[in-house]
Amino acid sequence: MKEQKSGHIINVSSVAGQVRPGSAVYAATKAAVRMLSEGLRQEVKPYNLRTTTIAPGAVESELPQSVTEADVAKGIQDFYESYAIPAESLARVVAFAISQPEDVDANEILFRPTAQEL
Repeated sequence: MKEQKSGHIINVSSVAGQVRPGSAVYAATKAAVRMLSEGLRQEVKPYNLRTTTIAPGAVESELPQSVTEADVAKGIQDFYESYAIPAESLARVVAFAISQPEDVDANEILFRPTAQEL
């Protein structure tokens, strides 16, 4: 990408990067993704590269099945069953970011299901 002076780096974070009780460690990992992307954005400007951090809310994924603590897993499973939107929604946001004109760098996009409060 540096040699061709063209490219777009997409990093996926989460609305859970906005900390709330019981999610400090997870929020910290998602906030780190945001900071990594911002640092990278500044470093790749000489090469005409673009960076975008996309922070989705509940999107259908394997996340609910990856939680190992039973009480937490149940809560996440219920939350996703109530609110998660199709993965295609995330794909459309990625397509939006990369479809911007060459002179536009959409650095951060935060989105969530309409029904999702947090």
